[in-house]
Amino acid sequence: MQKKVYSRAMYVSKIKPFIGKNITKVLTGHRRVGKSYILFQLINEIKKNEPKANIIYISKEDIAFDNICDYHDLDKYLATVSVKNKMNYIFIDEIQLIKDFHKTIKSLLLKNNNDIYITGSNSDMLSGDLANELGGRYIEFTIHSLSYMEFLQFHKLENNDDSLEKYVRYGGMPYLIHLPFEEEIIREYLNSVYSTIILKDVIARKKIRNTVFLEQLVKYLAGNVGNLFSSKSISDYLKNQRTEISTNQVIEYISALLDAFVIHKVDRYDIVGKKLFERGEKYYFENMGIRNAIVGYKLQDRAMRLENVVFNHLLFCGYDVKVGILQSEEVDFVCSKNGETLYVQVAMELSKAETIDREFGNLLKIKDNYPKIVISADKSFENTYEGVEHIYIRDFLSKIPAKSILI
Repeated sequence: MQKKVYSRAMYVSKIKPFIGKNITKVLTGHRRVGKSYILFQLINEIKKNEPKANIIYISKEDIAFDNICDYHDLDKYLATVSVKNKMNYIFIDEIQLIKDFHKTIKSLLLKNNNDIYITGSNSDMLSGDLANELGGRYIEFTIHSLSYMEFLQFHKLENNDDSLEKYVRYGGMPYLIHLPFEEEIIREYLNSVYSTIILKDVIARKKIRNTVFLEQLVKYLAGNVGNLFSSKSISDYLKNQRTEISTNQVIEYISALLDAFVIHKVDRYDIVGKKLFERGEKYYFENMGIRNAIVGYKLQDRAMRLENVVFNHLLFCGYDVKVGILQSEEVDFVCSKNGETLYVQVAMELSKAETIDREFGNLLKIKDNYPKIVISADKSFENTYEGVEHIYIRDFLSKIPAKSILI
């Protein structure tokens, strides 16, 4: 157990109501995003109320548990450390490395004195056997990179534009607290994390052979954050670059990147017809530092970085996010949570009349009463424009999740 654990209170507060309940708590997310440390915080919460609690912790990244390879091994180990007459708090880190683990989890749920917490770095562990076997007996919590406010807390930084620049440049990987804010050192660490994800969670897990194309695909997506894509358009572009690749293979490789939480896919949504389009989507990176390590921190990419950061904060706040289509116009994000909707436009600056007309005008065309905001990196622009609120990016990122709506 780690002696010092940096608090990520929002996640702990979400999971706390399920402590002691006979339902499996599943923590998924990007590798090295801090899932293990949230388990430690949950263990500490349990110990506060039950100092002599029977805590069982298994980490498949710890050589001490190398002998647990499949569900039989897991059953045998748990039989030696569980007790019959009290609650067993069972924590299994990176459980996808245990073959057929879902069989053991299903068996454990037959007894009401088992309280189960598991983590995994690949979302397809939920889409297969676990979901089929457990049905409604699990609840998933997706753990994201540090939010801006968490980043400030972890690094003990003031909330100012210099800190924001660090956040956008280096991203929210928790381990960065142990490194100096030096470009070369941080880039080397982020490249190491990225290589591990690609090797273990993408190539090995999905048995991908064309690793050269995979690398080209990631670079292409990183250089075109927030652009509208289809699998065919990506395939056609790469053919123009003398890389022959089928549309189906593009779909397969993107799916692998999505499962490993490297990227997020955002579908298009018809605001008037209230339905999803079957084709065309956008992609955003889970971690801005890794995205920047892949393609560099270029001045001309400021707008796409801003859009990606806004998207990530909306995810952190618990929104389901879509790209809005209003006839021939586009709204950057249509966000829904708890039956409420929030419309968001993102602009780098608002110094030109045509930019103001476009960003605010698109929102003014939406004829409902849900909140509509424009987020920009322009500090000097007024607070509202014809009733639509403008929020400076740092002020937006400083908002913490609310129960219903962000603003």
